[in-house]
Amino acid sequence: MTAELVRGQNHTLPQTRLEIRVSAGTPVVAGATLGDERGTVRGVEWIAHPGSPQLPGLEVSQQAAADHRLAVDLEALPAGAHRVTVLLALPVGAGGPARFGAVPAPFVAVTGLDGAEIATFTLTGLDAESAVSALELYRRQDAWKVRAVGQGYAGGLAEMLADQGVAGATGLAGSIQEAVTRGMARSVAPPPRTQEGDRVRHATGSADHRPPTPPSAPEPPEPLTDPATAPQPHTAPGPAAAGPAADGPINYAHPRRQHAAPPSPPPTAPPAQPGQAAQPVAGDATGWSMDERLYNQIWGMFEDLARAVAAYRSAVDFAESRMDQELDRALSDPRNRIGGAGDRAREGARTKRDELASRAREALDRDLAQLAAEAAVVEPALPAAYAGWGNPVWHAHRVPMEIPMALRVGDLHLPERPDLRIPLLVRLPLERGIWVDSGRTASEAAALTDTDRLRRLAMETAVAHAARLLAVYPPGEFAVHVIDPAGAAAGPLAPLVDAGVLAGPPAAGPGGVASVLAHLTRRVDLVQMAVRAGAADSLPPDLDTGEQLLVVNDFPHGFDDRAVTQLRYLADEGPAVGVHLLMVADREEASAYGPVLDPLWRSLLRITPVADSHLADPWVGHAWTYEPLALPPGSRVLEQVLAAVAAARRAAGR
Repeated sequence: MTAELVRGQNHTLPQTRLEIRVSAGTPVVAGATLGDERGTVRGVEWIAHPGSPQLPGLEVSQQAAADHRLAVDLEALPAGAHRVTVLLALPVGAGGPARFGAVPAPFVAVTGLDGAEIATFTLTGLDAESAVSALELYRRQDAWKVRAVGQGYAGGLAEMLADQGVAGATGLAGSIQEAVTRGMARSVAPPPRTQEGDRVRHATGSADHRPPTPPSAPEPPEPLTDPATAPQPHTAPGPAAAGPAADGPINYAHPRRQHAAPPSPPPTAPPAQPGQAAQPVAGDATGWSMDERLYNQIWGMFEDLARAVAAYRSAVDFAESRMDQELDRALSDPRNRIGGAGDRAREGARTKRDELASRAREALDRDLAQLAAEAAVVEPALPAAYAGWGNPVWHAHRVPMEIPMALRVGDLHLPERPDLRIPLLVRLPLERGIWVDSGRTASEAAALTDTDRLRRLAMETAVAHAARLLAVYPPGEFAVHVIDPAGAAAGPLAPLVDAGVLAGPPAAGPGGVASVLAHLTRRVDLVQMAVRAGAADSLPPDLDTGEQLLVVNDFPHGFDDRAVTQLRYLADEGPAVGVHLLMVADREEASAYGPVLDPLWRSLLRITPVADSHLADPWVGHAWTYEPLALPPGSRVLEQVLAAVAAARRAAGR
């Protein structure tokens, strides 16, 4: 039976191999410290955090996320460790909330390796605190217990570490937050949390048991990040706690549970025949329009696939762990290490492992089949902004009069089912720029492509994305500028140049680079001043108030120090006032500038011109393979779309 703890309450732990699951309504940093008998942390080697996620018997996530799963083996802790304290902190400088009082109460659960809950704790009553000691596992007379702590610190991570006796707490807190910032680099936000019922379920299985989300205003984004800093243990959804207390100061409500109805009923499938799963339908999520329903449905499929695979991988890991434990127990007796007893023990343990793994795979296959059937009906129903280039909707595309919710920038898939592709959608207007990595990555596709080919593919990818943005914005509300310092991208840029849809000829040479950057920097300055003064009508009449996209090829070639500073300024300040970057660059070639450009790379969503496993989802942290959108061989769809854009502009007098 699960023990629902309140602050200060403790509970005996029946086992020593555990998982600690954290569920919050916003990305948080999760870490843990080891303490001696007095609770003192002896040094940095006793602290597990995103920059150093593993200690003997302890492993934490390597990024900020809304859900975490920490692995703990109390018997494997270093000698002298008598206490494990689980720490939560809000990321600094990530554009999210600065205090726990502004976010849903975090929920923490201690579970066994089989997922069965042992104790839970909801951290209520927090206000100005930006870091909190959530709970601690401690040893008392050779028995381990868990205590609900909930001690918050308004001074953040530094104050919390100093309270545990950590020397140099301020510097260590800074390095931890820097590691978190690197982990959140090149991130893209999933949709704001919607009301319960955002996905209509047509089948059972692990994918259908994710916890509902709270009805609230859009919350800070949860990242889709580089898996170099993604969590290694697979996170999983926190289980729901009991409902709200009838009275008293303690609120037992799970932070992700709510009971509001969806704003509008989605389409429903015909009732299923007995023994058969209901047929999926396109648009079975909530929303005020079909585009919004499809958008929410795609992100629901994304999350379902992430969690279904997480459940499968967790089950396989558990099967392997149980086999190891059974072998250890069976072979601990020297008499069983020889003869047939040892062989029988090994065979029996492997048989049980295979049986558990087989059942997990069967459950996964059921979930994958349902998601594949859903994808088969959703893909043909997508509007142009969400559709791939091969979708017939592009051949009949007309430039819209309203901006769509989002734009598709590629596809994602996992190795368990490579043919099940999830569209990667980013919200419009763009909340951050995009970086098309033209360098050689560790992916197999990049290794088989020569350097010059990679650079051309990267620029072609940028041109295709610029064309999609032009095609989904109303006429005259989106302008594209190009900087090509050496004129090396004339071939890939030809579709944009020939269609006459650029704001001006591609800028080349030092003078061209300086002119375009000065023009866009002036626009950012003027709009910022007008917004702050509340005088939008005072902008110069020659100022284009539409969204602006700057495509930069082959950075940093042709950029002096002043130009680099202006580019960084546009990356930081531009998105808020409608100026966005689409950079084609090899980060290694920019290394001569040193760490001064690190904030620039972190501010951009990194995509690649070939398949690459460099993105991680915000729920579980799987490494997803990103596939760029490819034009069908021999197709003229890009030219047709750009011709439609040019015609719409002429008709609108732009």
